[in-house]
Amino acid sequence: MKKNIFYPILAFVLLQVAGCKKDDFLQDGSFSGTNDITEAQLWANPDYARNFLNNVYSVVSDRYNLGDGALLASGTDEAVNSNLNASISTINNGTWSPVRTFDDVYVDMYVGIRKANMFLEKIDAAAIVPIDEVLPANVAENQTLASQIERLKGQAYFLRAFFEFELLKRYGSFAIVTKTLTINDKLDVPRNTFDQCVAQISADCESAITLLPLSPTEWNTTNRGRATKTSAMALKSRMLLYAASPQYNPTNDVTKWQAALDAAKRLMDTGKHGIYSSYPNIWLWNVSGAAYNTEVIFATQTLNTNSIESTNAPVSYDGATGRTNPTQEMVDAFEMKTTGRPITDAASGYSATAPYTNRDPRLNFAVMYNGSTFKSKPVETFVGGKDGLGLNVNATKTGYYMRKYLSESAVWAGTATNIRRPWILFRYAEILLNYAEAINEVQGVAGQTEVLRVLNLIRNRPGVVMPALQTTNAAGNGYVAPTKDELRKRIHNERRVELCFEEHRFYDVRRWKEGEATFNKPVTGMRIVQLTPTTFSYTPFTVENRVFAARNYLYPISQSELNKAPSLGQNPGYQ
Repeated sequence: MKKNIFYPILAFVLLQVAGCKKDDFLQDGSFSGTNDITEAQLWANPDYARNFLNNVYSVVSDRYNLGDGALLASGTDEAVNSNLNASISTINNGTWSPVRTFDDVYVDMYVGIRKANMFLEKIDAAAIVPIDEVLPANVAENQTLASQIERLKGQAYFLRAFFEFELLKRYGSFAIVTKTLTINDKLDVPRNTFDQCVAQISADCESAITLLPLSPTEWNTTNRGRATKTSAMALKSRMLLYAASPQYNPTNDVTKWQAALDAAKRLMDTGKHGIYSSYPNIWLWNVSGAAYNTEVIFATQTLNTNSIESTNAPVSYDGATGRTNPTQEMVDAFEMKTTGRPITDAASGYSATAPYTNRDPRLNFAVMYNGSTFKSKPVETFVGGKDGLGLNVNATKTGYYMRKYLSESAVWAGTATNIRRPWILFRYAEILLNYAEAINEVQGVAGQTEVLRVLNLIRNRPGVVMPALQTTNAAGNGYVAPTKDELRKRIHNERRVELCFEEHRFYDVRRWKEGEATFNKPVTGMRIVQLTPTTFSYTPFTVENRVFAARNYLYPISQSELNKAPSLGQNPGYQ
């Protein structure tokens, strides 16, 4: 019998869901249980039924290691993986193809969709009773049976929409499946159109918004991390921004930009999220006050690990492998702290002989450069330095190491100290950036005051406090030329800096239809030579040649999936 991604997965009725640890939901990465059960037993037991939904959440995985220690950033001009033979190189060297895929989540997302579909079909008839053992009542109200089921279903709708969007942003469209298919159904089906997929995801988001509590604070503390109305609003905001962008909106239909604007504003108007006070601690949940900060809208379950540090810290730090090496292009995107101007601006105050002085503080939070401090020790990326170019096979290839996500408290040599952190999928800064971008596209010059107001909320974060962007051309301010096109460039760069290494750049450049101009060229690094103990020379150099073709705007459908379901059709250029 021909296998297919929609073939009934027997594991669904053999789930190990006998119990669930009572702990913060987002911080509990395991679903305990040891005994296989039947499908009938699953839905007859309220704990099992709730834990089935927990199992749907398990499909939402973190993105800290996509193989060989790679972040998706290394498939963009943000970074290079220090292992130049890493599998992510297929994205950069022109060998990405249906038989040589990377980050191919096609099957996994349909597994998640099938689980969500099954839950939605079964939950109304399941033996759910209004108890607080696994799904505690909202702290502000006693839950009725009906309200419990609504919240369960709302989460399933959100998760299905999330999985659908993961397919859409990679493959351009997908086959919409809203029921659990069996071998009696037609399984070799074509993909729906992009617009049909957008409508489907929008509908699922709206169903979730109708049924879910408003924001993370509405959940009992033991259930933080579950989907909320604002989670679904954030997903819809991102999706509609993509749909309005040149990749999917070649005629620049302004109504699509207006829809993206409205979606972002809808979430902002809830008043339930804001900019967190400490940029570097957004991800480090071992830090007091960082867990469940109001900037986080939706995130994965937290990892409790030191592998993020041991994989990405500079090589002199207890044998770390320094995998994610930011490029010079990424470093150059950070503006000057004193003037708020790009370093290419003659009035910025940038000095090529002191390239890291007086830069946007987010540079220090995101990137380790020569002279940075990590774990109370200086980072030495100069030639011959303890972390420098060519020191060993793992040493930086660009002259930089990634700082973002890393905790100085993590220990991976001797007695280990793990750090708890999630992969944040939606945070409030992104929503503000979505809103600013959409306003500029809809209103142009007329919307500049509001665009600058919103961008400056991000730039004014405590610990960052960049000069406010202004349209007045005067010394010492972040000047923005008062045109729609120039403001677009500043919005794009603010997004690039604020969201670096968070998987936005990969998709942003594509949706802006700028891949050939941005990714189809070499990425560079900085060769630093120590002249005296305190002086250095800085010489940019080519690290890696990169290839980007028109076909690379979308992922290839893997040949193995096409062999099972030819009607899916291949994306253009991969045939």
